[in-house]
Amino acid sequence: MPAAKPPSPAPSPARRIALLNVKYSPNLGDGLLSECLEAELARTFQSIAPGTEVFSIDLAGRRAYPPIAPSRRAALIAVLEALPATARGLATRLALTALVRLRLGRHVRARLAGCDAVVLGGGNLLTDADLNFPMKIAGALGQAVRLRLPVAVYGVGANRQWSEAGRHLFGRALGAAKLAYAAVRDARSQAAWRDLLVPQGVRPAVLSGDPGLLASCHFPRPPLPFDAPLAGLCVTAPMALRYHATGGDVPSAAEARAALDAWYGEAARALVQAGFRVALFTNGSPEDRDYLDAMGPAWILAAKGPVTMTNPFADPGEMTWFIAGCQLVVAHRMHACIAAHSFAIPTIGLRWDVKLDSFFALAGRGHCIADTASLDGPSLTALARRAVAEGVDRAALENLIASTRGDIARMAAALARAMQPAKAAA
Repeated sequence: MPAAKPPSPAPSPARRIALLNVKYSPNLGDGLLSECLEAELARTFQSIAPGTEVFSIDLAGRRAYPPIAPSRRAALIAVLEALPATARGLATRLALTALVRLRLGRHVRARLAGCDAVVLGGGNLLTDADLNFPMKIAGALGQAVRLRLPVAVYGVGANRQWSEAGRHLFGRALGAAKLAYAAVRDARSQAAWRDLLVPQGVRPAVLSGDPGLLASCHFPRPPLPFDAPLAGLCVTAPMALRYHATGGDVPSAAEARAALDAWYGEAARALVQAGFRVALFTNGSPEDRDYLDAMGPAWILAAKGPVTMTNPFADPGEMTWFIAGCQLVVAHRMHACIAAHSFAIPTIGLRWDVKLDSFFALAGRGHCIADTASLDGPSLTALARRAVAEGVDRAALENLIASTRGDIARMAAALARAMQPAKAAA
């Protein structure tokens, strides 16, 4: 009589994994990387625990992409910039304390019900602009600690410009969490984590690929155009560049506005002279949209060629569809550049934050990033022609995408191991 076959191992139970991020920010770059991480983590878990649900919890308590409508954000940034540093810090701290205690705590607690793990992931989250992320992340991770959920950090950016209060908030939150895995998106972020968090007892972080690099894996590419090649010129408001920029001398608001007003008109004309149709677009931030609406007609007149303004995008899918249809993208916004690179579209980065330099170095395109102050019309025309002629190194891009998928798979495996004891105890 043949020996009985051993029973097949029971499949792992389906999981629920919550991502803490700012998915529903008006800046659709945040939504893009969040959707890519959701999709890739769910795909990876199909071989670990089929049926796993992966979803996002927005750190501002938002539940959907905001409608395309006027926003008070630009006015709020202007007010904050006008306040003395002490008054600005007090005002933002009071507002954030109310948000975290009265709204965000309930929102996160309700959404974490029935979850098995939490991932803090994607985006420039470990930054401290008026204690915004330190307070929100500390509040959200506090809920995960209360539920004894394993936590992973994946693909975040970190800078060193933290206040003392922000450093303690980040350190206490991550130190108290059941941290199963920690990965940041570039060497500068890794060094900041090592110097600011490891001394507080937080485990070291490894390097990982930005989830936005997987845009071409999870979003479709439109058909190629039949007419002249299209260059997407991403417009960013000067007040946003001033408020979030790191390092270097910051010009006055009037100086920054005048310089950028002139530069975008010259840039549109330079791209026309390089042989492109030009589409002016934004990542969706209200201050960027307002700036484009105000200045776009003048830039179109200055360009003296085929230049148009795109309609605002409703969600990351619409933005990615547009970017994937371009043959060149010129942008300050990092995830406009990352999405384009994922689709092997040449990009020209406009320097404003070291995170953009880090990405262009990682992509092997350090020669294609420049400061607008040094990138006049003829220089941009020449750089645009060179970027398109060179194209994107497909083999290097495929390696970068495969490496990013491997990074997410390693994070998923660490989370799966961390979840096993909890399931066994249950």
